[in-house]
Amino acid sequence: MPTSSASTTDSAKSSASGGVQSLERAFDLLERMADAGGEVGLSELSATTGLPLPTIHRLMRTLVACGYVRQQPNRRYALGPRLIRLGESASRLLGTWARPYLARLVEETGETANMALLDGDEIVYVAQVPSKHSMRMFTEVGRRVLPHSTGVGKALLASVPDEEVRALLARTGMPAATEKTITTPDGFLAALEDVRRLGYAVDDNEQEIGVRCLAVSVPDSPTAAAISISGPAGRVTEAATDKIVPVLQGIAVELSQTLASSGA
Repeated sequence: MPTSSASTTDSAKSSASGGVQSLERAFDLLERMADAGGEVGLSELSATTGLPLPTIHRLMRTLVACGYVRQQPNRRYALGPRLIRLGESASRLLGTWARPYLARLVEETGETANMALLDGDEIVYVAQVPSKHSMRMFTEVGRRVLPHSTGVGKALLASVPDEEVRALLARTGMPAATEKTITTPDGFLAALEDVRRLGYAVDDNEQEIGVRCLAVSVPDSPTAAAISISGPAGRVTEAATDKIVPVLQGIAVELSQTLASSGA
């Protein structure tokens, strides 16, 4: 089928950064769809991008044909199933890149080190390096937990507006894993304020009795990520916290730089 000159020009046109403009626009649309919760209408995309409707429609038609977007019965567009495979592969790679930094965390703190992401309303662990102690914590890579009872969940949600956190908690509920789990939205928001003030998050026997976790977010990560250490409460004491937190924060910055330089 002949291609119109306008379409050819748009597809071949390079942006000032050296990229192909139509590709940049397509990825921008996917990211805006994700920011909107995964489903949007063309008029919403036009309003947020400033692109004309015919351009958006052409790009979305291509994304639908490739399986990265699907059109709903209500004519709105939703993120498509092919993105799941890409996301899963990217998560595995993120864990691979993080592992040397987690190993350093274990060497410097003596405790098990973890990396986790916020996937939808849940926390998913994507990497772990275990402590060398005979008594150590273990979390299976791929495990999913609710964010309100974890240090990494607090670290990840500390940068999210309060109203969005409340909406997430309303969707997930706040079941108690232990008697120390925070089970009210107000209590959790107060804990997030502590995270913002202190620069790190604590799970103090909230996911499992006898276990304390310290967590920080990875600054400027391409996807929201956090790293943490976890160990017996008898070892991860208040005194140990003062020594461990600067190590966590420093390694998080180094990991962030590596992810940026790798183009992740």
